[in-house]
Amino acid sequence: MSKVEHQEEEYRRRLDVALWRKAMRYVVPYRRPLAGLAVSGLVIAAIDVLLPRVTGLVIDQAVGGGLGAALTGYCIAYFLLVSLMAFLIWFFIVMGGQVACGYAYDVRRAAFTRLQELSFSFYDHRPVGWLMARLTSDAERISNIIPWFMLDLAWGTALILGISVMMLTLNTPLALYVMLIVPPLALVSVVFQRKLLKSQRAVRKTNSQITASFNEAIMGVRTTKTLVREEESLGEFQDLSTAMQRHSVRNALQAAAYLPIVITLGSVGVGLALWRGGVQVGGEMTLGTMVAFMQYAAFFYIPIQELAARFTELQAAQASAERLQGLLDTEPEITDSADVRAALELQAAVAPSPSPRGPAVDPLAARAAAEVACDGLEHRIEAIEFEHVSFAYKEGEPVLVDFNLRVGAGKTIALVGATGSGKSTIVSLLSRFYEPTAGRILINGRDYRKRSLAWLQSNLGIVLQSPHLFSGTIRENIRYGRLDATDDEVEDAARLVNADSFIAKLEEGFETEVGEGGGRLSTGEKQLISLARAVLADPQIFIMDEATSSVDTETERLIQKGIERLLTGRISFIIAHRLSTVRSADHILVIDQGRMIEHGTHADLIRQRGRYFDLYTRQFARQGQEWILEGKA
Repeated sequence: MSKVEHQEEEYRRRLDVALWRKAMRYVVPYRRPLAGLAVSGLVIAAIDVLLPRVTGLVIDQAVGGGLGAALTGYCIAYFLLVSLMAFLIWFFIVMGGQVACGYAYDVRRAAFTRLQELSFSFYDHRPVGWLMARLTSDAERISNIIPWFMLDLAWGTALILGISVMMLTLNTPLALYVMLIVPPLALVSVVFQRKLLKSQRAVRKTNSQITASFNEAIMGVRTTKTLVREEESLGEFQDLSTAMQRHSVRNALQAAAYLPIVITLGSVGVGLALWRGGVQVGGEMTLGTMVAFMQYAAFFYIPIQELAARFTELQAAQASAERLQGLLDTEPEITDSADVRAALELQAAVAPSPSPRGPAVDPLAARAAAEVACDGLEHRIEAIEFEHVSFAYKEGEPVLVDFNLRVGAGKTIALVGATGSGKSTIVSLLSRFYEPTAGRILINGRDYRKRSLAWLQSNLGIVLQSPHLFSGTIRENIRYGRLDATDDEVEDAARLVNADSFIAKLEEGFETEVGEGGGRLSTGEKQLISLARAVLADPQIFIMDEATSSVDTETERLIQKGIERLLTGRISFIIAHRLSTVRSADHILVIDQGRMIEHGTHADLIRQRGRYFDLYTRQFARQGQEWILEGKA
């Protein structure tokens, strides 16, 4: 396992109100349970304010000897207040659970949706584990803090105000003694806010790195074992774990120091009140008033402590919120233009409406909109043209330079050349996974950036060197090409690419589970399933990127037969190292360092005795040697 290196954002801001305002957008659907939380917090605060006062009145009446007649009333009042508080506690637990679970669901759904929209370039420097950390631990941390922070904010603020009013009413000078501790408490909070936020950001950053490293280690466990690098991998992972421990301990120590300081300052205030109040008992204050006041004084710092703890958690959660919101705010580099979006909206507005009062829009305008967006969904792709196309993943490092090509309907283009020459970049640009940094690509004579991205990519069929299958059955993986396909259509697609022969040998046939990533099947079997999936999608443009380079000769023949059927009537691009697979292509392009240095049919290029001739003869000689060694020649 190599060390995980990827793009990691750095955050420097303190408590960011604008950030939390954005996060609260996902709480809006749960405003009713959130309002229930706030109301329950306010009512509980009112009960907390009333109980000490009732206690003081009971003591004063008992001292005065007049409690007997009022005892029943006080007991009923206590019972009702405590019962109401118990109900409200149950109520806010239910409401808080609804908000937390609902928020987590919605924000993860939004984040996953955004991941589906982002361009390929976003994933170039961000491993899977890095993204998983945002959708799991970061989302969970925010969802856990929001409802309880709102509850404590309502309860704590109301309780502090209520207790302050009651103390000032009972004894103003004594109340001011208690409140002397508030300024140093605010100063301590500001200092610790900065420290806690900084250390928690470090914790969340390292957590993302650990998740990414852990994911990479599991995905590459076979490679690690075959190279006997377990110890080195463990050491690299241990470095991240040690950093995580260091940052977590620092954050925990800061939080552990913060709350005791708050409690100590609160105790000082209570001590001052007890010292001054004890002198006044029997004179200016009755015993019951003194007891009630001391309860208020002791209770005055509990909501402050709770709010301090919640703000501490909020500081910690802000690091998660920054990271998750950073993902949600990331805009795709490749999107439909404003004109295309407007055309699609107009097209959607005139779609057949189930209501007789559907929108009245000019049908001619709707047709024009459809043509702007995708040249008509039913229209056939007649030609693709690369016009002086250049591209660079990094500025100043061109991968493709002044590339020109025109392909007509039903033609097959083969791309050959050394690794890193720019072959895959050409098909990535055609697929609009990236866009040219210079020049343009035309479809039916129009710049493909003036068409719908969804329309273009829905007309693509791509088979990669390492095809990806999803956990599930063979049938489900083939149907992934067109989700509304019938079982018969799925089986016909498998038959068309010769995948039915190996499927028939499996005990459960099309219902065989392929395992995670198709791990229960061979590379060749996965390729055949991916071909069937492409056939089922019925794309107008077919791309095959090194699809036979990792399979044996026998499987290659099966795949080749399937490909021949798949290419019929489609514009096709084939990237292959095995030049025997591209001999029948209509046009072969030899790419070197981002430039097309030769082009023509197989026969033309052989006659030219250039780069293609050298590649082909060397490969043919190697293949002949392999056949001799295998006894096939």
